[in-house]
Amino acid sequence: MQTIALWTLLPFVVMLLTIAIAPLVVEHWWEKNRNKLIFTLALSIPTAIALTALGLGGNVAHQLLFDYIPFIMLLLALFVVTGGINIKGDISATPGVNTLLLAIGWLLASFMGTTGAAMLLIRPLLTINQQREHRVHTVMFFIALVANCGGILTPLGDPPLFLLYLRGASFGWFFQLLPQWAFVGLLLLAIYALTDLYYFRKEPAHMRKRDEEEQEPIRVTGKVNFLWLAAVIAAVVFLNPSYIPAIADHHAPIYVRFVREIVLLAIVGCSWATTARAVRTANNFSWEPIAEVAILFVGIFTTMTPALLYLNANAASLGLDAPWQFYYSTGLLSSFLDNAPTAVAFHTVASGLPVVEGAAYVAGIQEVLLKAVALGAVFFGAMTYIGNGPNFMVKAIAEQEGVKMPSFFGYMTKFSLIVLLPIYIVAQLIFF
Repeated sequence: MQTIALWTLLPFVVMLLTIAIAPLVVEHWWEKNRNKLIFTLALSIPTAIALTALGLGGNVAHQLLFDYIPFIMLLLALFVVTGGINIKGDISATPGVNTLLLAIGWLLASFMGTTGAAMLLIRPLLTINQQREHRVHTVMFFIALVANCGGILTPLGDPPLFLLYLRGASFGWFFQLLPQWAFVGLLLLAIYALTDLYYFRKEPAHMRKRDEEEQEPIRVTGKVNFLWLAAVIAAVVFLNPSYIPAIADHHAPIYVRFVREIVLLAIVGCSWATTARAVRTANNFSWEPIAEVAILFVGIFTTMTPALLYLNANAASLGLDAPWQFYYSTGLLSSFLDNAPTAVAFHTVASGLPVVEGAAYVAGIQEVLLKAVALGAVFFGAMTYIGNGPNFMVKAIAEQEGVKMPSFFGYMTKFSLIVLLPIYIVAQLIFF
């Protein structure tokens, strides 16, 4: 087993802490992708050089080729395809309508990604609620349901799940998380419906009248992208070693090993060519968000290589072996750091534990631990604005539309700690 010094983990720690803290303390400097690129290269290049000098350069290459490239190509495909679908219109913002919209987003998240579902529905939701005075609670529940908890049923749903898929969990395995997905999601929807009914009754009469008068039929444009979305799903389901064993063959031609990524890139081109420019303009489509993800994650995947090696070598001494420990450990870090590398890190810890006779194994670890890691990463990503990528994007769009969102800690004290955390604790007590 490869051993590695603890100090080599420092760039990874700096990378994650900076991603968490920089938007809060140097917001204007950090918002420029050029500055993120400089920072990322400053950490990544020395890390790669150091690992190469230690004879571990092949691990970095493997991370970038077989984790980073598939990861970013899937996000790119979902980003471009969902960015070509526009929903426009204004209907009465009753509690029933709002709950239905959140339920639709919750259902879509597993199949078009939490980012895709959130970006598709947040603007229509805000437009429908523009005559409402009380909107903050709707955006916070939207972050929890659509931008996080809904994306648990497939590897398309959330980046940490796709990385677990790359490590051997089959596409269909994630449907085993249906009970947890349903429990948390339906409970959140029920609480939201009651909360929205409370605030709806507090709305002034003149605002309710405006809401009834200022209505516009719902219209969907860019429908061809639903076809391309189905193509993305098919590519992930069928273009993998289970159906094409040569993909896992180290001696196979490069176009075979990366056939899924080639197809995804082709889908991106088809989506771009078949979608009217006006549709993407209506969505305020920009390449900046996906460029930001690509820049940051090349740094994350590079600097976390020594961390993964260290965790694998020292897993047995960390004292983690129970499902609830993996659930809360993954959840805690996913709340304040990015949930994708967090999931990979705790998968690595689980893979380093002694083999348990008679236990079911999936993706190289005990199945029950894989469930704990997956659920902890996805659910707890909603605990803060920085827990998952779409969270801050939803917050920013809501503020652009005049919604006075709470601060970083205000979101936690007013919502996640008093609504989400108790639900997650009950889920753990029931399922683990």
